[in-house]
Amino acid sequence: MGGALRVIQWATGNIGTRALRAVIEHPGLELAGLWVSNENKVGRDAGALCGLPDTGIIATRSVEELCALQADCVLYMRQGTDVDELCRLLASGKNIVTTRGDFHHPESMNPQVRQRIEAACAEGGTSIHSTGSSPGFITEALAIPLVSLSRRLDCLTIDEFADLSSRNSPGLLFNVMGYGQPIGEFQQARADHVKADFAASLAQLADGLNIRIDRWQAFGEYAAARTDQTIAAGIIHAGKMAAQRITIEGHCDGETRLRFRANWYASRDLEQNDWDLRPSGWRVRVAGDTPLDVAISFPVAPEDYAAFTPGLTAHRAVNAIPAVCTACPGIRTTIDMPQVLANFAA
Repeated sequence: MGGALRVIQWATGNIGTRALRAVIEHPGLELAGLWVSNENKVGRDAGALCGLPDTGIIATRSVEELCALQADCVLYMRQGTDVDELCRLLASGKNIVTTRGDFHHPESMNPQVRQRIEAACAEGGTSIHSTGSSPGFITEALAIPLVSLSRRLDCLTIDEFADLSSRNSPGLLFNVMGYGQPIGEFQQARADHVKADFAASLAQLADGLNIRIDRWQAFGEYAAARTDQTIAAGIIHAGKMAAQRITIEGHCDGETRLRFRANWYASRDLEQNDWDLRPSGWRVRVAGDTPLDVAISFPVAPEDYAAFTPGLTAHRAVNAIPAVCTACPGIRTTIDMPQVLANFAA
């Protein structure tokens, strides 16, 4: 592909802002446009919104204006998925890389939505791909080469660890996620919400590896603080919820074949002493004829953690742009796309 790929950044939340900066600084990409949801950002230069010098690209909320632009790809990172919006962008000839989890496994999608998206891809000669750090990198991109060492896979278990003690977001932690609240029955709706994205990603892996899954299960658990804990967001008193664990499992004939477990905690000093909570990162275990136990941690100081985490998701999406732009039209997955390569040219 000759010349820089022209990219429209769609939304500027934490991840979108990091992606915007990465596009502007990328040697093989050129920022073509910017969509923002916040009226206060309309009319501002893209560079000013991500801490860089002015680019000449002005933020807008006009879908029509951006559909009319000549661009190769849209980095779609808004809150919520607007199918009408996506179809207009795809039909206008723009490929899409999104951190929304709706497209990891086309067979799991609502059939009518899938049909609309695929028709828009056919009209525009374009493709769309969901990716990110989790799900995405850890459930697909890393899992595939790890299990390539095996000829018998009994179970793949992916544990994600997220230490929330340095996150100064009281509304999110205490009001939305329930930290610091009395221990009660786990809200199944919360487990099902996590299941939607992760089961789809693992189902893609199962299809690619020819692993039969006859049932997907999601369940959650809470753990209480053993003593009063002071975290960045406030105080969690002894006996109140300080950790939660959500497990997504794919079963075949009553046996667990694929498992993702989200271990999200605000303290590791818990009444339950059987929870193996590690520093933020991932642990991937392959059980079979070639067993593996792979640990990934983030060597980042607590005070730098909030600034570090958006890049985990944003950078993979940015790096995926060239592969998506050369892919066949349609909903593309990690299984059927080439390896995502980062371009570190000066």
